[in-house]
Amino acid sequence: MAENGADVDLLAEAKHYVLDFIERNRQALQCVSDSIFYFGELGMQEKRSAALMASALEQQGFTVERGISGFPTAFIATYGSGSPTIALHAEYDANPTNSQVSGVTERSEIVTGAPGHCEGHNVNAAVLVTAAVALRHAMERYGLPGTLKVIGAPAEEQLLSRPYIVRDGYFDDVDVAFHDHVLDRLGTDYGIAQSAAISADFTFHGEAAHAAMWPWKARDALDALVLMDMGLAQYREHMLPTSTMHRVVTEGGKQPNVIPSETAVWWYFRDPTAEGARVLFEQAQKIAQGAAMMANCEVEVYVRAAVWPVRLNQTTAEVIQRNVELIGAPEWTEQEQAFARELQRKAEVADDGLRPAVSPLEGPTKQIAASNDCGDVSWKVPMGRVWFPSNVPHLPFHHWTAGAALATSIAHKGGLVGAKALAASVIDYLTTPELVEETRSTFAEELGGTRYRSLIPSDQQPPVDLNAEQMDRFRPAMEAHYIAVAPRFSA
Repeated sequence: MAENGADVDLLAEAKHYVLDFIERNRQALQCVSDSIFYFGELGMQEKRSAALMASALEQQGFTVERGISGFPTAFIATYGSGSPTIALHAEYDANPTNSQVSGVTERSEIVTGAPGHCEGHNVNAAVLVTAAVALRHAMERYGLPGTLKVIGAPAEEQLLSRPYIVRDGYFDDVDVAFHDHVLDRLGTDYGIAQSAAISADFTFHGEAAHAAMWPWKARDALDALVLMDMGLAQYREHMLPTSTMHRVVTEGGKQPNVIPSETAVWWYFRDPTAEGARVLFEQAQKIAQGAAMMANCEVEVYVRAAVWPVRLNQTTAEVIQRNVELIGAPEWTEQEQAFARELQRKAEVADDGLRPAVSPLEGPTKQIAASNDCGDVSWKVPMGRVWFPSNVPHLPFHHWTAGAALATSIAHKGGLVGAKALAASVIDYLTTPELVEETRSTFAEELGGTRYRSLIPSDQQPPVDLNAEQMDRFRPAMEAHYIAVAPRFSA
């Protein structure tokens, strides 16, 4: 036995097993990744993506509960029993209007106007499933005690699902959680990495009338929306430099000669802290009420989602870093480097190609303005994140260039090392009880007395029809590009 309580032989053998398993099942990983790429499903409508993942896990001996927390495309798959309980979670949604043919460096849509993956959540899903299947077989083969939870989290681009899943208790018995996410490097970090956000709809209700003949009979809901926008524009002068707000008008009226009786705007409010995001949201509600009063309208507010900043645990990050250094970065071919550089030139960013080495451990990391709904998980339990290199450096996510590599060997090689790093890190926890205790201890120190409480109401239900109209419109044309085979994992 080693000093830290781990059986060195068992640890080494189990880790070797999962790395070999993933290598042997690289085609299955590729199939999951590419299938979800071509599904291109928007948040809340990831029907085929979730079904493929849940079925693959079920076929490998996991017990699967579908539709958790009111999300038809969320699931939890469980294997094993007892302690420790390790949770793996990731997202698999696409973005609107970003359909892009993979493997070309020109703007070329698979289906004109359709949604598509332009960040890499398709590879997130493949890494999650492949690592989980490898771990399940290692747990059985070596009699490793513990419970493995695999949580499919839909609608990350809308910051939706994980706050609900945490609220509903699915992480209550979890000791350590792992999130995997595509990036342009292999590595990890620790500290507060991303910002808090509140996502909310403001719907104004007035009274319609003919805009030319009887405007005095109307109460203009569009006036209320515009006045709210003006009020928040003025408020920006008084915001902290680290706070941001952005919006889209989701209903502005039907035609110019009818004064709108109903309008709606969808806002995001972001801040480095959950309290700061709450303050922004409260001010926005006051401004919305004032705007409604000025236009003789009423306003209704619906919180879609509210997420805490992403916090990454140092002990878990150190475990991940040791494993990424053990595995090493992919070996890129000259053709892959040439493709990456050409794509970088098209995006007008530095054309230095793919990263040849593992990134050093970063921490405390620099907090960025973007958010991820896994933030709520990270204040509930200690969480680590595996960054894996399935996309080209410097590309702006949610842009067509960031979709061009996502069904190529670059995505597949990056996902392979990501799955290995994720699985190997979990093996450390399954074979070393003292590591779990150390992680709990550092997590408590990092929280420093902060108590997590959900920002969403206890009785709120998710918007299950979100993006349904878009997917119904584009899915028939997208189906022609689906991959016909299903992933097959073999022990």
